[in-house]
Amino acid sequence: MKKLLLLLSMICTCYAASAQFPAAPAGGGKNMQAPPKIGHVFGRVEDQDGKPIPEVAVILLQNRYDSATHGRKDFLYKGVNTSAKGEFSFEELPIMGPPLKIKISLIGYKTKEIPVAFQLKMPAGGMKQGQGNAQQDPAKAMAAASAALSQFEKDLGAIKLESDAKTLEGVTVTGSKPLMRMDIDKKVFNVEKNIVSAGGTAVDVMRNVPSVQVDIDGNVKLRNAAPQIYIEGRPTTLTLDQIPADAIESVEVITNPSAKYDASGGNAGILNIILKKNRKTGYNGNIMAGVDKNGGYNGGGNINMRQGKFNVSATAMVNAMRNKLTGNTDRTNFGDTPVRITQDNNNKTNGQFIFGNLGVDYFATNHTSFSVAGIKVHGKFKPGEVIDINTDSLFPGGTVSNYSQRLTHSMREFNATGLQGGFKHSFKEGEDWTADVNYFSGHSNFNADYTTNYYDANHNIGGSQLQQQVGTGKNMFLTIQTDYVKPFTAKTKLETGLRAQIRNIDNFNDTYLYPNGSTTPVHLAGATSDYTNHDNVFAAYASVTSGFKDFGYQVGLRAESSNYDGKLINTGQKFSNNYPVSLFPSIFLSQKLKKNQEVQASFTRRVNRPNFFQLIPYTDYTDSLNITRGNPDLVPEFTTSVEASYSKTFKGNNNVLVSAYYKHTNNLITRYLEQGTNPSTGKADIINTFINANSAYTTGAELTSVNSITKWLDITTNVNVYNGRIKAADSLASAQQDAMWSWFGKFNSNVKLPKNFTVQISADYQSKTNLPINNNQQQFGPPSGAQSASQGYIRSFWGMDAAVKKSFLKNNAATVTLSFSDIFRTRLNSQFSSSQYFVQNYARLNNPQMIKLNFTYRFGKIDTAIFKRKNLKMQGEGMQGAGGMQ
Repeated sequence: MKKLLLLLSMICTCYAASAQFPAAPAGGGKNMQAPPKIGHVFGRVEDQDGKPIPEVAVILLQNRYDSATHGRKDFLYKGVNTSAKGEFSFEELPIMGPPLKIKISLIGYKTKEIPVAFQLKMPAGGMKQGQGNAQQDPAKAMAAASAALSQFEKDLGAIKLESDAKTLEGVTVTGSKPLMRMDIDKKVFNVEKNIVSAGGTAVDVMRNVPSVQVDIDGNVKLRNAAPQIYIEGRPTTLTLDQIPADAIESVEVITNPSAKYDASGGNAGILNIILKKNRKTGYNGNIMAGVDKNGGYNGGGNINMRQGKFNVSATAMVNAMRNKLTGNTDRTNFGDTPVRITQDNNNKTNGQFIFGNLGVDYFATNHTSFSVAGIKVHGKFKPGEVIDINTDSLFPGGTVSNYSQRLTHSMREFNATGLQGGFKHSFKEGEDWTADVNYFSGHSNFNADYTTNYYDANHNIGGSQLQQQVGTGKNMFLTIQTDYVKPFTAKTKLETGLRAQIRNIDNFNDTYLYPNGSTTPVHLAGATSDYTNHDNVFAAYASVTSGFKDFGYQVGLRAESSNYDGKLINTGQKFSNNYPVSLFPSIFLSQKLKKNQEVQASFTRRVNRPNFFQLIPYTDYTDSLNITRGNPDLVPEFTTSVEASYSKTFKGNNNVLVSAYYKHTNNLITRYLEQGTNPSTGKADIINTFINANSAYTTGAELTSVNSITKWLDITTNVNVYNGRIKAADSLASAQQDAMWSWFGKFNSNVKLPKNFTVQISADYQSKTNLPINNNQQQFGPPSGAQSASQGYIRSFWGMDAAVKKSFLKNNAATVTLSFSDIFRTRLNSQFSSSQYFVQNYARLNNPQMIKLNFTYRFGKIDTAIFKRKNLKMQGEGMQGAGGMQ
C-alpha cells in the first residue's frame, strides 16, 4: 500500500511540475527523466447508422520540435487498424509532454482528429492530512489511488465517421510518392511513374534509374561495376529480363552497402527491387496488355484482397519477345601468317517467359505476423543467327581469301521457382524480431546446332561442318536469415542478425562434331564439361545507430566465412577452397545542416568471390573469336570503399545530391588472354580466362537532381564522372588497364498535359570508356558474348526514348501508353580492343526504334465483407505492425 501511494504521490508531483514548467526539449537533458508511460486510450469507430467499421486506419500523432525545420511538427507515434467490431486501443502512452492527437481516416469518409490529454484532478483543497498514511485507512487510500490511476484511461466511446460527398467508388490515388528518397545508406527511386518501361522488363526499368548503366545485352553497371541484384532485400536467381516492369514499385540503389547486407559484390553495390504490394481492405488490381512493332506482346494482371487478419495477393504475366540484333566484327590476328577476319551478324530471337507470384499475409495478433509467397517463372527462347565470314590470309606473296557462312539454331529453356516465408514479432514499439527463409531454384536446357558452309570462288558450297551442343543445368539458392532490432532511445538502436546462404550448381555440357558429309557425330571430350559446384556463406552482423542533436551515425561489423567445392564429372578433377572468417566493418556518418541541408560520409569493406563460371575450367568454343574458360585457382577480391555526399532540399521538394567516391580492390578478378588448342579444329586459338590482378582503383563523382519545376513538369538528372585503373605484374601485361576519365549521364522528364495526357522524355549518354573488367551476369549455361580480355575501350554513344500516356474512363481507371525507344538509332555498342595477339573492332545494334503500345485497367472495391460469412466471428484484435498502416 505504501508503494501504491508513493507512486500516486510521484505522479501528482510530476503533474504539478509539468503545470509550472514548459515541456522538455526533444533532446532532453542528463538529469531529465522521461514521463511515465501509463496512459491508455481506446474507442470504437462507427458509421452514421451506428454500425462498426473494421479495418479503419487509426494513427496517434505527437506534436514536437523538428530540428530539420526548426519548428513544431506532427510525428507518427503509433498506429493500428480497427478490429471487426470497430474497436481500437493505444496503451503505454506518456501522461505528459508533447501533445497527442488521434487521426482516423478511411476512403469515402471525412477524416476525424481528436486531441488526447491526461489531466489528474486533485481533491478540492489538495490532499488532506492523514490521507498519505495508508495505515490510517487503507480502503480509502486504495480507492483514492484507483480513482487517480483511472484518470489515465480515456474511453472515447463511439466515434462516428461522416460520409464524404466526394466518395470514390473505384481505386483512388490519394497522393504522389516522391521520385527519390534518401536514407543513410541508400537511395530509393520510385519507378511507378516510368511509362517508358510499360510492358517491358526490369532491364527497361533500370535504363531510367539514376546511377545505373545498361549495356546492349541488358547487363547493368552501377558506377561502372556489376552490382548484386536483390528482390525484397534478398539475392535471387532471376535475371533482370525475367522480371516484368509492371510488377516493380521501386528500386533501392545501395552504392556502399552497410554491415547489415551481404558482403558479396566486391567493388559494386546492390540494386534491390521492391515489388508492388497493396494491402487495402477489399479487393483491387490491374489488367494489362501490350504489343510491339516486332510482333512481341505482353499481358497479365494482379489482384489483392484484404480482410481481417488475411491479405492475399496474386500476379500473373506473360512477355513474348521478338528481338533483332545486327553487328559486325573486323579482326586481325597476328602470327607467322597474319589473318584478317570480317564478320556480319544478323540475330533474331523469338521466345517468351511467364511470371507468377502468389502471397499470403496473416496478422495473428497486434504484435505477430506471418507471410508466405511463391514465385514461378518459365521461359523458352529460340535464338537464330546468320554470320557471314570473310577470311583473308596475308601471305608474303599475296592474299588468299575465303568466304563461309555460319547458321545457328538454338533453344534455351528455363524454369525458376521461388518460395519465401517470413515471421515478424514486435515486442514493443521499435523492438522487432524477424526471421525468413528464401528458396530459389532453377532448371535450364540448352541445345544448339552450328552449321558452317564453306564457299569456293564461284560462291558454291564446297564443304560443310556441323557442330552441336547440348546442355542442362540446375541452380539452387537457399537463404536463411534472422534479425533483431532493439531501440534504447528515440535515436539509438541496435540491429543484429545471422545469415546462411547455400548454393548448389549442376551443369552438363556436351559438344559433338559431324565431319564433312558424315551423319555420325563425334563426341569431343576436350570440349565437354559436366560439373557440380557447391558454395556456402555464413554470416553474423551487429550494427548500432545513434546520434545527438542533428548528428547521426551508424557503426557496424559483419563476419563472414565461406567455402566452395567443385568437380568435373567427366574427368574426375576436383577443386575446393575454404576461406576463414573475414571481418567487414562499415561506418556511416550524417550531419544535418540549416536550410534542409545534409552531409554524409561512409566507409565499408566488401568481398567479391569468384562465381562458378569463373572457377570451373570448362572451355566454351561457341564463338571462335571469343573462346572462354574458367580458372579454379581464383581467390576472392576485397574492396575498400569511401564515399562522401552532400544533399539539399529546396522549396517544392526539389532535391540535389552530390557524391564523391573512391574504391580500392586487392586481388581484382579480371580477364586474361592465353593460347590453347581448339579440339574442334586442332588449331591454336586465343582463350579468354580469368586471373587475380594485383590491385585496381576507381574514383569518381556523381550528381543527382530531382526537380519539380511546376505542377505539370518534373525532371530527374544524373551525371557520373569516373576514372579507373588495373595494376598487374609485368608478366601479366594483357591484364593491365590504363586509367581513363569517362562520364555517364541520364535525363528523365515527365510532362502532365490537359485531358489526362502525360508525356515522358528520357535520354542517356556514355562517353568513351574502358572495357568492363567483368560483366558476365548470366545464371545458366556457358558465358555468351563475353568482353575481350584486352586493352581497349567502348566508343561513346547516346540514346533517346519517349512515351505518351492517356488516362480515361471513370476515375481514370484505364490508361493507354505509346512508347518509342532509341528514337535515332544511336545506341550502337562499338568497341576497340587490342593485345599481343590481335586488333579488333566490334559493333552491335539491338532493337533500334522500338515502338510499344500498352493498355492498363485498374479496378477495385473497398469491400469490408469480402471474406465474411454468417457464422464467422472475428476476434476484436487490431492490426498493428506489418501491413497495418496504409
